[in-house]
Order: sequence, then C-alpha cells, then structure tokens
Amino acid sequence: MGTTVSVLGELADDRPLLGRTSTAERVADILRTRIAEGYFPSGDRLSEDIIGTALGVSRNTLREAFRLLTHERLLVHELNRGVFVRVLAVEDVEDIYRTRRLIECGVVRGLGRPPFDVTGLENAVVSAESAASAGEWKGVSTANIHFHRALVALAGSVRTDELMRGVLAELRLAFHVVDHPRKLHEPYLIRNRQLMETLGAGDRRGAEEQLAAYLDDSREQLVEVYTRLLSEK
Repeated sequence: MGTTVSVLGELADDRPLLGRTSTAERVADILRTRIAEGYFPSGDRLSEDIIGTALGVSRNTLREAFRLLTHERLLVHELNRGVFVRVLAVEDVEDIYRTRRLIECGVVRGLGRPPFDVTGLENAVVSAESAASAGEWKGVSTANIHFHRALVALAGSVRTDELMRGVLAELRLAFHVVDHPRKLHEPYLIRNRQLMETLGAGDRRGAEEQLAAYLDDSREQLVEVYTRLLSEK
C-alpha cells in the first residue's frame, strides 16, 4: 500500500498517455510498464481508488486492466483481499529464461545483413553505466530491461515486442526480491556493452553465442539467489 501511494504522482503523469479514448488495454499497458520499471514490487497490494484517481479512469476500466494483467501472470486476485503484484516461484524464473533464450537468441539469429542499428542498445548501456556510477542499482535494472527490449526490437516485429514486454515485466518481479541488486546486475554492465559492440561490428553469430552464455549465466545466478531468499522466508 505504501509503495502504491508513493508513486501516485508519477502514475498521474501517465494520464496523458490514455488520450481521450481511455481503454482498459491502455491502462494495462501503463501498469505493465510501471511493473517492469520496478514501481510496484512483488506482493504489493494495488489500490483501485489510488490508481483510478491517478489515471482518471473508472473503477470498471481499472478492474478490466487488472484482469488483463492477471491473465499475463503479473497480478493475482485474492478473494476478499484485493489485487496484488504476483510473487514468482523458482519454476517461473526458470521458464522465463527459457522463453527469453528462444526469443532473444532467435531475434539475433534471424537478423538480416549488417549493419545493425544498435542505437537503442547503446542508449540503454550508457544509461545503465551512468546509474551504476551513481549507485542507483534500481536504475541499472531498469536500463537492463530497456537493453533487452531494444535487442528484440531489432527484429522489427510488433508481436515480438509485445511478447517481450510481458516477459520482461515478469522478470522484474523476480528482481524485486533480490537483496543485493549490485551483485546481481554489475557483471552484466560490461557484458551488455560487449554484446552491443559485437552486434555493432556486424558479427551476428558471435553475438548469438555471447547472448546464449549471458542468459544461461544470468538464469543460474538468479535462480540460486531466488531459491535461497525464498527458503529463508
């Protein structure tokens, strides 16, 4: 509840995104993005009154948005208690990484002839390095999410982009429970830059090999941390 209240002002800034024809899909897209950016941690209860007021939408529209995000496994509805941001199981984390490997490595493998436009990747790398220098590890995590969204965007597929947004939003739920985010994210600052440079050089095969190893290492590290943290609760 406290986290929801604290982001009231920032969520209200999203109201112009709704336009004049407010829909549950647009509301769901805003909330999905906020979850992916870490504004709503796992286990947080979402207040209909606060979020509805911030976005200026009806209770029915908000409930439909909640329903859509529940279907995407980002939220859960608990009878007589309300709607909460989902807490992932270890099996969820493993499945997310299997899905990421299929999507991200598939995108790199399917790229056409170089040169590849790595502008989005470069922007995310610079943002992550800047956040790390300031000790803002939540910002590093967000920039890392943007990096992988930019990677998938190289495919030029709206459907793949939409699929990846949901997958990465789910992944962020796992990041929320990590007690040492620097230890989790710092090793991938240099690996993101290396991957960007490999793609920038037009080496598609090398980039796919780097990415596959990257995702395998990240999965093993996160599953180990996640398993330990859940066993302590």
